[in-house]
Amino acid sequence: PVEMLQGGGDYLRGLGQARADETAARARMAALAERAARTESLAQENERLRALLALRPALPVRSLSAEVMYEAADPFSRKVFLDRGSQHGVVLGAPVINEAGVIGQVTRAFALTSEVTLLVDKDAAIPVINSRTQQRSAAYGGGGVGPGGMELRFVAGHADVQVGDVLQTSGLDGVYPPGLAVARVGSVERRAEAGFARIGLVPLAPPDGVRHVLVLEPAKLQLPPRPEPGTTEPAKAER
Repeated sequence: PVEMLQGGGDYLRGLGQARADETAARARMAALAERAARTESLAQENERLRALLALRPALPVRSLSAEVMYEAADPFSRKVFLDRGSQHGVVLGAPVINEAGVIGQVTRAFALTSEVTLLVDKDAAIPVINSRTQQRSAAYGGGGVGPGGMELRFVAGHADVQVGDVLQTSGLDGVYPPGLAVARVGSVERRAEAGFARIGLVPLAPPDGVRHVLVLEPAKLQLPPRPEPGTTEPAKAER
């Protein structure tokens, strides 16, 4: 009986130790899984940052790096706030982009923060050009393919627009530099009774999950000043 009691005690102690080891092993596995997920997230973030750094020299305007702090609480609009404001050089109307394309435009600039209206907002609009046909038009937010899409408006029903066409900034508005990616044509609906086609767009830079962006100086700020009304050009030098 004594040996049986001792053996039973050893068995219970061994069982308890095995359970404790299993719990510790599971905790270590959870910690390793969390570390692996964090490492993967950091690797993806580093890739995006490297892409932004590579994009900077190719831009014809000055740029400022910024980070998205949070999204506006208004459920009827699509706006985000950045950690850069007027004291850092952010001005109203400044384009905001990432490595994939245009995100939106600064609509309010505070001292240390700024508000960006995303392209998918129902009140947003941007002039674009079809990279295949060179046809100019305007893209608007609040429509298009799926939630958070865009659409082309006032395009003739017989216009040469195909699914898959890539739209870029035209540069004619004096705000966005030309050649920035905006959206891809996702659907084209032509109706015989309507004079305009219904064209849905998919943004090339999805606004959800964006963290690091570049704030560009509006292109018109780098143009030479316009001559004031009533002034004449200086007389040409005589030969």
